[in-house]
Parts: sequence; C-alpha cells; structure tokens
Amino acid sequence: MKTAALYICKYNIVAGLLMTGAMLLSGCATEPAPMVSVQQPPPFSQDYRHRRAYNRPYRVKGKMYYPLLSAEGYSEIGIASWYGHESGSKTSMGTRFWPEGISAAHKTLPLPSKVRVTNLNNGLSIELTVNDRGPFKPGRIIDLSRGAARKLGVQGLARVKVDYLGLAN
Repeated sequence: MKTAALYICKYNIVAGLLMTGAMLLSGCATEPAPMVSVQQPPPFSQDYRHRRAYNRPYRVKGKMYYPLLSAEGYSEIGIASWYGHESGSKTSMGTRFWPEGISAAHKTLPLPSKVRVTNLNNGLSIELTVNDRGPFKPGRIIDLSRGAARKLGVQGLARVKVDYLGLAN
C-alpha cells in the first residue's frame, strides 16, 4: 500500500512539473505585445481658436506643443522666469514685445489669455495677459515680462502659481 501511495505521489509531482514546463514554453511561443506610447498627442483639430497660427500645435527644439482648446480650470504651480532683452521683438501673436509691460509667455495656454500669477515666495500677485509662447527651458512654466517680474518681486527664478482667468480681448 505504501508503495502505491509513493508511486502516485511521485507521479503527481512529475505531472505537475511537466504541466508547468509546458505552460512556460507555450508563453514563449507567443508574439510580444506591441509597445504603446503612454503620451499620445491629441489629434489635430480644426477647432483651434480662430485658426490662428499661434494657437495651433507647434514644434520647438524637436518637441511638439499642443495649445489648449479650453483652459477653464487651469491652475499650475511651478517655476517662473522673466525675459526683457527681446525689446522690439514680436510676440507669437505678432504684436510688439514691450519689456516693461505686464505680460507673459506660456507654452500651451490659448493666446491671448488672462491669468493671475502669484509669487509663492512673497505672496504678491498680479493679473496679466499671456501673449507669447515660452519658456522653452526645462522645469519652467511661465516667462514674465521684466515689468511683470518687478511687480511680483521676481529676481531670477521664483516659485509661482498660475491661475487661468479667461480669454483676453
């Protein structure tokens, strides 16, 4: 009786090992699943505001940017920088850039947009118009004109909160 029980036990172990091996080998015979990109760009839409070039998808330094069709509820905390040496240059909207003005550049907000920018280091905040594209340096969310940076007490870089208020006229 002991011999029969021992034989059945050995048989079950061998059968289990064979089944496990067969399952493992059959898994190797299948084709690997195709790689799917996690960050699919939104499909191009003809709904971009007024079909203006400055509110359509664009490429800078090999990277694609997709302006928001609607920025309702947009709020972001990040690093702000400022720019002022481009005096006389034109903004993405084709208007003349005035360094001492109260304006800003953003990569994806619809142009022109009204936003409230709050300097989280000192609590100062202002409302301004986003009328340009940028900043294109990693880790920065908004580029302030020199005039806006002064009003916010920004010297160099600052941690800010940007809240979308609506489209500017």
